Amino acid sequence: MERLSPQDAAFIHLEDDNHPMHIGSVVVFEGPPPSYGDFVRLVASKLHLVPRYRQKVREVPLAAGRPVWVDDPHFTIVYHIKRTGLPSPGGDDELRNLAGRIFAQRLDRGKPLWELWIVEGLSDGRWALIAKTHHAVVDGVAGTELLALIFDLEPDGKKTAPPVPEPWTPRREPSHLELLADAALDTVSEPVAHLRGLPAVAASPLSSLQFAAELTAEAVRSLSRLARPAADGLNGPIGPHRRWSWARGSLEDIREIRKRFGGTVNDVVLAAITSGFRDLLRSRRAEVEGRVVRTLVPVSVRAEEERGQSNNRVSGYFVDLPVGVASPVERLELIREQMEGLKESKQAMAGDAITQLAGFAPPLLLALGARLGTLWPQQALNTVTTNVPGPQFALYACGRRMIEAYPYVPIGGRMRVTVAIFSYCGRLNFGVTGDYDTMTDLDVLVAGIETGLAELLRRARRPARRGRRSAVSA
Repeated sequence: MERLSPQDAAFIHLEDDNHPMHIGSVVVFEGPPPSYGDFVRLVASKLHLVPRYRQKVREVPLAAGRPVWVDDPHFTIVYHIKRTGLPSPGGDDELRNLAGRIFAQRLDRGKPLWELWIVEGLSDGRWALIAKTHHAVVDGVAGTELLALIFDLEPDGKKTAPPVPEPWTPRREPSHLELLADAALDTVSEPVAHLRGLPAVAASPLSSLQFAAELTAEAVRSLSRLARPAADGLNGPIGPHRRWSWARGSLEDIREIRKRFGGTVNDVVLAAITSGFRDLLRSRRAEVEGRVVRTLVPVSVRAEEERGQSNNRVSGYFVDLPVGVASPVERLELIREQMEGLKESKQAMAGDAITQLAGFAPPLLLALGARLGTLWPQQALNTVTTNVPGPQFALYACGRRMIEAYPYVPIGGRMRVTVAIFSYCGRLNFGVTGDYDTMTDLDVLVAGIETGLAELLRRARRPARRGRRSAVSA
């Protein structure tokens, strides 16, 4: 058995009926759809590459330790792969509505925490796959690695025989007494391991103290920023149901924008999202002058030697999206300057160090803290915007080419809307999740993201003006 990390365990503790904590995607393929048996055999043949997909979470009695991963002795793949169809005409709206309902449903905690839904009945003979994996299993980067493992890199039409699963025998499931004994041992050994994992501890005591002081100062600065009020109307109680939609973009267009105005692909993406939130707030007649939408931008802190592991290795930046600024190019410039400053700071490193130090917390307090952390403060953090680069080469399932993919990330606490971004084969798509009851205007945000990209591209193609600040004033 293997114990969940503090970060992975937090996603377990955060989950309740109103807050399912899985990530996912909607992937569209060329048709015709494969038979159910062919697809099950394909996935079964790849399961040895992702052992976590045959493991379940076991809680430690009396909350004496963090939960552990154990092999599921009753694992049955057909429980995790399901099949459904869209009503006519099988367009984007029908697919998004179905995905919203599926994403709102919690995964069964008594089984491995993933599902795949084969969706038939799409227009033009296409089919789709709706994927759900608990956030305790993977973060976004690990999720894209799993995607590349499960699917094929070329059409499999030349194969002469169907894929064959490798033999698998589950390890014996531990008893309650064994869980308690292992938790007691970890209570002694884990603090040393966590200390060794911190970046500066291996150096001299003086440098360790300096490192700790720098991280503490950065954490204080981050908290002081969170104390300042942000936009109204994006936070509050949420229910159990979800709205989910998407926006489309082109990596080529985004690269053209950044070539003209500077910054990174992620800066341009955040500027487009800022445009969407500005349109959303103005449509509600909310005040935008001088306001920001504060977002958490997760960043991977996964080391090279950690690639391929099914776990969470993320920290993040707190970024203020300048929705009060009218010029789309000026918004991009402000985001670019802000992101450059954040990268020079130790904010992400501070977040990662604090996450590692969470291993010192008694498990019961860790669970309580994870829940309380979603409730405070209401207006400090409005949303999450996570950008995960996907493969820029074609993937296939049962010989059918994957056409496009749209990501899903959950909402939680009092955060009513989140945005995920995923790139694939020259396309960059946005998946937008909202609370069903309070985000009835989610399509305004989605349309505003596409409008923001189009406006930046139009400005980028204008003839350059003279003057050092011409780009900002464009």
